[in-house]
Amino acid sequence: MLKQLRPAFVLLVLMTLITGGAYPLLVTAVAQLAFAEQANGSLVRDASGQVRGSSLLAQRFEGVQWFHPRPSAGDYETVASGASNLAPSNPELADQVRARVIEWAGSPTKPVPMELVTTSASGLDPHLTLAAARFQASRVAAARGIQPERLERLLIEHLEAPLVGPAVVNVLALNLALADNRLPAPSE
Repeated sequence: MLKQLRPAFVLLVLMTLITGGAYPLLVTAVAQLAFAEQANGSLVRDASGQVRGSSLLAQRFEGVQWFHPRPSAGDYETVASGASNLAPSNPELADQVRARVIEWAGSPTKPVPMELVTTSASGLDPHLTLAAARFQASRVAAARGIQPERLERLLIEHLEAPLVGPAVVNVLALNLALADNRLPAPSE
C-alpha cells in the first residue's frame, strides 16, 4: 500500500508546487512586466495623485452636478457584484425599471436610455453610451452653471471606442474632469 501512496503523495506535492506556487508567480511576473497598470487595478488618480477609483469599476455619485453610472444590483460593492438575476418576465424587474424611469423624469417625448434604468451583468459597469451621458448633460450643465456646448465637448473628449460595440464614456474619468474643472475652453 505504501508503494502506491508514495507516488500519489509525491505527485500531489509536485502539482501543488507547480500550480499553487510557480504558475501564479510566473503569471504575476508577466502581468507586472507587460501590463502593470491593468495588473494593479487600472487605478484612476486625481490631479493631486490620490487614487479616486478604478477605470474598470463603477461607483456611486450623489448629486445633480455629477454624471451617474448605470444602476447596480450590488450597490456598487465589488464583493456583491453581479446581476439581479430577475427574469424579464418578473414583475419586480418591471417595477424597478418603472421606478427608475420616474426617477429620471422620463416621458414618451424624452425616453430614458435603457442603460440608465437597467443594471449591467456585473453590476459594476463603469461606462455609459454617449446617448446616456447626453441624457444627463443638461442637468449637469445647469447644476454647474456651464454652457451645454462645453459639456458636450467634454463628453466627446472622453469618448472611448471599444473593440466591439458603441463608443462609451467612462463616468469616473468624466466626473474627475468636472471635479478638476478641466472643461474645454469656450468656443469663439
